[in-house]
Amino acid sequence: MVKLKIDNREVEAEIGSVLIDVIRGEGTEVPSMCYLKDAEHFTSCMVCVVKDKTTGTIIPSCSLKAEEGMDIISMDEEVQEARKTALELLLSEHVGDCEAPCQITCPAHMDIPLMNRLLAEGKFLEALKVVKKDIALPSVLGRICPAPCEGACRRKSIDEPISICLLKRFAGDCDIGSDAQWIPENEPDTGKQVTIIGAGPAGLAAAYHLALKGHNCTILDRNRKAGGSLLKEVSTEELPADVLQHEISLIGQTGVAFKLNTSVDAKGFMELTRSCDAVVVAVGKGESGVSEWGLPMHSKGVETEGRTYRIGDSNVFVVGSALKPSKMAIRVLGQGKEVAFSVDQFLAKKPVSGEKFIFNSRFGKLLPGEYAEYLKESKEGVRLEPEVAARGFSAEQVMEEARRCLHCDCRDLQSCKLRAYSDEYHADQKRFRSEERLLCRKLDQHDRVIYEPSKCIKCGICVRITEKYKEDFGLTFIGRGFDVVIGIPFNETLRNGLKIAADEVVTSCPTGALSLK
Repeated sequence: MVKLKIDNREVEAEIGSVLIDVIRGEGTEVPSMCYLKDAEHFTSCMVCVVKDKTTGTIIPSCSLKAEEGMDIISMDEEVQEARKTALELLLSEHVGDCEAPCQITCPAHMDIPLMNRLLAEGKFLEALKVVKKDIALPSVLGRICPAPCEGACRRKSIDEPISICLLKRFAGDCDIGSDAQWIPENEPDTGKQVTIIGAGPAGLAAAYHLALKGHNCTILDRNRKAGGSLLKEVSTEELPADVLQHEISLIGQTGVAFKLNTSVDAKGFMELTRSCDAVVVAVGKGESGVSEWGLPMHSKGVETEGRTYRIGDSNVFVVGSALKPSKMAIRVLGQGKEVAFSVDQFLAKKPVSGEKFIFNSRFGKLLPGEYAEYLKESKEGVRLEPEVAARGFSAEQVMEEARRCLHCDCRDLQSCKLRAYSDEYHADQKRFRSEERLLCRKLDQHDRVIYEPSKCIKCGICVRITEKYKEDFGLTFIGRGFDVVIGIPFNETLRNGLKIAADEVVTSCPTGALSLK
């Protein structure tokens, strides 16, 4: 055994123990991208660095043995900055999106690529569940949304964007006329009472998402019917009344109560703020009374605290056109979803920060030389149009159009270490980025695995695993210096390179470079 200090605590370690294992064994997390326990190691990513307190030297903890008398600092400002810089250097050559441009552009942040994949496979109910995780009124928006997501669709640069809006409409319409309508399951009842003033798209979305979080929600509206601007400003030719009322009734089935023909004056508003745990103001533009409720105002509407939609330290939150006039239903509906995060945090007595968005790697537009690479996983052909516009797509057309999706998002979105650490250390992807980036490639030569070299950080884990399993070809380092890449030797295919170790290689890859299809 050897004795050393970790963050001023004396510890003992087995002779020959790797320093990173000793530190982790003491309950301190150390990030790493290239370390593979019980395998021959070489220092690559430099994300695992710590500090030698005696010399002040920054050292890689994954490639040094614990030695007698060591005095190690696992984290301070200098270590944190060194790890951040290491991540930024890795990001400078990492060409790949975490989330697809369509999802980032969608005000409701819906997982559009996943919806497309499920629709392409004919899994319509599963696609509906994905849509309704983020969008309270999918059938409505499928008919009236101006589709900013389609403007950001990468397929647009090749020929025409995916018909995302019509695909979303089909998924939403799966609940219309169905004998087995799908209602999301609410979280356990919190006992908290939330009143939403306004039954337009913002208020409906806020109530829907808050109800799913287990809160008891009541919507008040001065009109006879719920729907707000969707009733007043959209023609029935564009949005049939039965479609709107059906989706509103589905929101009611989540437990949301409606009190219509109910006006709220200044006195009533104050009573609501005292009697309810939280109040969400979601009245439409031109609604009278708001300016009389004592809320802080600016020239366009009510003034709130940034993205939390909260007024000061009160229990009042404001979304929709009361905040700022908006003609885009998806935008105010997205606000309704976002405010639910803030209200939920407030009710749970947590810091109110709103919905958390984590680090996203982005590389911009596709270059002409990358079109063929992205079409490898897609279906060639121009955008489909419904035979009868009012009816939308048939099931067969939905599957065909969804197959045009280029799969821009990362398959390892939830498990990518590069993304998680970049978020934790607030890494700047552009800090060391050169003007000319690597071209994206997709090696689609395996039954189950796809390899995207532009996402590879050259950690060598896959090389060591294929060596362990004695693959005939495996993966190896090709080239020298800055030009080195990981590939299959002798220009062999990925299928021949990964005959035995495919699953372990994919599981161990710290990015989305190697992933299952």
